[in-house]
Amino acid sequence: MAETTRFVGLRFWWNMCVKQGHSSCKAINASPKAPSALSSHVKREAPTYGKKHVRFAICIWLLCLLLLFSAGCRQQERAVALYVDAVSLREAGQNEKAVEKLKAAVKSDEHFSLAHSLLCEIYMEINDYEKSAASCKKATELNPWSFKDHLNLGWDYLMMEKYALAAKAYNRACELEPDHLGVHLNAAICYYQIRHYDEALMYTKRAQEIDPKANGIQEFLGDIYAAQGDYRQAVVEYERAPKDDSHNPQIMTCLAVAYIESRHYEPARQLLESVIQIQPRNNTAYRHLGYCYLKLGTVDKAVESYLKAIEIDTKDWRARTRLGVAYMLNARNRNDYVLGMKAIEQRRLSLNIKPDQPQHQTLIKLIDEFFDGEIPAVRPDFRP
Repeated sequence: MAETTRFVGLRFWWNMCVKQGHSSCKAINASPKAPSALSSHVKREAPTYGKKHVRFAICIWLLCLLLLFSAGCRQQERAVALYVDAVSLREAGQNEKAVEKLKAAVKSDEHFSLAHSLLCEIYMEINDYEKSAASCKKATELNPWSFKDHLNLGWDYLMMEKYALAAKAYNRACELEPDHLGVHLNAAICYYQIRHYDEALMYTKRAQEIDPKANGIQEFLGDIYAAQGDYRQAVVEYERAPKDDSHNPQIMTCLAVAYIESRHYEPARQLLESVIQIQPRNNTAYRHLGYCYLKLGTVDKAVESYLKAIEIDTKDWRARTRLGVAYMLNARNRNDYVLGMKAIEQRRLSLNIKPDQPQHQTLIKLIDEFFDGEIPAVRPDFRP
């Protein structure tokens, strides 16, 4: 019925245009040539003659527009029908068929933002983040005010570790929902990952304003301050953590590192020893504990801690480098050549694991100097 009415309307417009054009043609043919004495009158009447042509042109233009609109409506109707089918299929757990329907919907109407948005969600559910991000990006371009699409786009990029793009998406989501806790925290995490610590701090503080009791915010503030090198403030934030979190080994380790960086080695040692009581296989805690022992002058205990860290994780190049330092200190204190050999061996192993580590040239030079002229036959084996 609607289709019939639409084409009846089209015929009506066409008939009107034809009648207007036909009457105009008759009027033109019947008009005698105007004498020169009436030239001024003809000029005044000329607009009336032109208006008929304008009306005819407008009618033709409206007819074309209506035809295009009619075709566009049919495409949109088809896209909507496909979208509805896709929603039903998704609810029935038939995601593959739903995707096919949605692909057909966006092919029929590429500006159908809801179809792009639903494609994004389905691809996200099956962990196809590349396709999900492509659909989400299209949805946000078509509807820049959709909070959900910006949120989903941020999550896709976050899962793909494209933190700069994720930060941009979350930034827009924060603008759309200024009081949303999760999106502000995700934005902060992304900015932290790309080392934009000022922005990370801003979004974390905003999250804290939204919900002062939210879990993990205090600790994350500590992480940000530590990354900025403000270890005193990092300690303050870690110590402000709720009591339930104060016995969390990860938070305890972060606080211990902040203590170490601010040269408070004794409280760091105590914390790390507590961490090891909770997690006897915590390689990181043993490594940092070894450093505390070195700074506190207990070299033998440092050696024990580093050996334990390496036992847990043989690829821990930092522990091997620092174990080499501990061996070298004992070698010099005791004038023990064997300990010196052990020191060089650990540093060589460290360089094998991570050749581009900081100060690698200094380590290579130290190895060369130690073996220069003493044990030339063994020297090649100690090359990184």
